[in-house]
Amino acid sequence: MFLKEKKSGDLVEVLGLGDLFDPSREKVPGRFHAGEEMGEPATFFKTELVFPSDEPLPRCWLDPNYKIR
Repeated sequence: MFLKEKKSGDLVEVLGLGDLFDPSREKVPGRFHAGEEMGEPATFFKTELVFPSDEPLPRCWLDPNYKIR
């Protein structure tokens, strides 16, 4: 799945979808897809990622207490 980093606007390929969907995880493994070379794997804070359309990630992916509110 591809998401976009808010700060740079570059696409990030998420390498761990389970980590993305787990609200108790703050970071996800991924790599940048900008330019001709594929980026090295890195970790990204989920709060710094959005969908390519600039929509925020669902709260149930970010907040472990999303059902309480």
